[in-house]
Amino acid sequence: MIPWKHLDTAVVPDQGGELRLMQRGHEFSIMAGAIELMNSRLSGSEEALATLTCERLAGRAKSSVLIGGLGMGFTLRAALSAWGEDAEIAVAELVPEVVAWARGPLAEVFKGCLDDPRVTVSLGDVAGRIHGLDRRWDAILLDVDNGPDGLTRAANDGLYSPAGLGATKAALRPGGLLAVWSSAPDDAFTRRLKRAGFQVEEARVRASRTGRGAKHVIWLARRP
Repeated sequence: MIPWKHLDTAVVPDQGGELRLMQRGHEFSIMAGAIELMNSRLSGSEEALATLTCERLAGRAKSSVLIGGLGMGFTLRAALSAWGEDAEIAVAELVPEVVAWARGPLAEVFKGCLDDPRVTVSLGDVAGRIHGLDRRWDAILLDVDNGPDGLTRAANDGLYSPAGLGATKAALRPGGLLAVWSSAPDDAFTRRLKRAGFQVEEARVRASRTGRGAKHVIWLARRP
């Protein structure tokens, strides 16, 4: 078997530990300690984060979409395919090295999607874009951790708290959607979404495009 090669390390702000970019042949992995956060061979559920959201917002013209977390670009590429040419898609990425990897060793994985004129990428916490007063979003897609538990960065807990969910709801246009990716179910988070006033749907999606592998969870929470 081909051994893994360590390509680079990134420090996550606010005592979030380190991310390691690994490569084995044509396969890439981003690790946090011993936990694999993402793998270039497993994109199904990250793509579904965008496609399921777009399906539920069908018919909206000039959609404004905020993606929290660039990762390996699977959600972004799916969003570009799902939404029309009049959409605006903003990506907030906390770790500068992740953006550098997208234009460097992961360029083949990203397939030039960062150069699409509909895309803007900003460095910083997605919470800053959510709390900003400059616009309201049709969709906010969050894949900034392994789920609503702040595994890689404790500060992410603020996104999933009652106050954080209230801010996100206020940042959405009426009928807009908050979509949250997670590696596992979390009944307490489902209850928090409902208490925050969202209409909640919980989808189970396979990690792999082939329909095999682990099942991940996507919450689709609509602002009434």
